Amino acid sequence: MRAAMKSFRTKQEVRDQVRAWRREGLTVGLVPTMGYLHEGHLSLMRIAKREADRVVASVFVNPTQFGPNEDFAAYPRDEARDLAQCESVGIDGVFLPEVSEMYRADATVHIVEDRMSKVLCGITRPIHFGGVLTVVDKLFNIVTPDVAVFGQKDAQQLAIIRRMVRDLDIPVRIVGAPIVREPSGLAMSSRNTYLSAEERERALCLRRSLDFAEAEWAARRTDPAALRDGMRRILAAGGADVEYVETVDADSLEPVDTLRANTLVAIAARIGRTRLIDNTVLA
Repeated sequence: MRAAMKSFRTKQEVRDQVRAWRREGLTVGLVPTMGYLHEGHLSLMRIAKREADRVVASVFVNPTQFGPNEDFAAYPRDEARDLAQCESVGIDGVFLPEVSEMYRADATVHIVEDRMSKVLCGITRPIHFGGVLTVVDKLFNIVTPDVAVFGQKDAQQLAIIRRMVRDLDIPVRIVGAPIVREPSGLAMSSRNTYLSAEERERALCLRRSLDFAEAEWAARRTDPAALRDGMRRILAAGGADVEYVETVDADSLEPVDTLRANTLVAIAARIGRTRLIDNTVLA
């Protein structure tokens, strides 16, 4: 019988538990989250449970990936609900550190990525991916997982984390998980809670623009500029304030001259005051 789910507040508690699992010959999976869990997060946890004998989920709203005018203070939080959600899918341990546990006040070392973090979301969020990579690297060092699961919805993040693992020889296997959508087609996100009912309806233009992209690809139309123009028209008609529509290689994030398999079609747009991202990878 599997033991009851444990919660950890300190790095040492996590390390002690992982060492105990290792002594039993068990493999360990990790699902990093910022909490306020929804079905998208739970799908990552279910995948991790298939990939490893024991799974740790982290719940930590990471301050270093938020810019000075972003929503760190307002980001939704509900620890009791998160713990219940983790327990519902059979997570073995949940790491819920305070900021002071994760970052020393005089910390001066962090991860920097030189190219892939400068495009797409990195243009308007210049410090974001440095913060993401630093906290993910710290979690890898704390949990020492065999496998870690990240969502395809954050496609740029997934690609950059894979590059970090490759370039720094971090011994963890990265698994990308499919986007989970609400019945309407809206990609699940903790930030969806910011949307009014009317804004949720308008936000469906993101999915419609991606449907258009997939239909163009199925029809063997391969001009990326024409694809982006068509998507922008759909987004504008839906009342979205478009930050970017881009067509890039899903692994390198380099722009593509012609649409091909493994092209990432990515959107960032604001619906009202809420910034949403969505994407599809042409297959």
